[in-house]
Amino acid sequence: MKPYLAVFVSVFLAELGDKTQLATLLFAAEPQVRKAGIFAAAAGALCLSTALAVMVGGYAGGWIPARLLRTIAGVAFIAIGAWMLLAQR
Repeated sequence: MKPYLAVFVSVFLAELGDKTQLATLLFAAEPQVRKAGIFAAAAGALCLSTALAVMVGGYAGGWIPARLLRTIAGVAFIAIGAWMLLAQR
């Protein structure tokens, strides 16, 4: 149960205030759209992207050591963050 809780908390915290959530908020702010439709579309997109991540991770985890995958993901995460900071200038 502990790994699943870690996944839930990690994804939940990562999604708070990210660009996708802000875009969803802006779509939902439109008076003429159905909020249930916005929720369904956003939830479907998140489920699909998560399914792809799980499939790719499951495949890559079969032939790349988990430690190397974590290192690559961490470096990529830091690089994207640095790029976002530098692109703002």
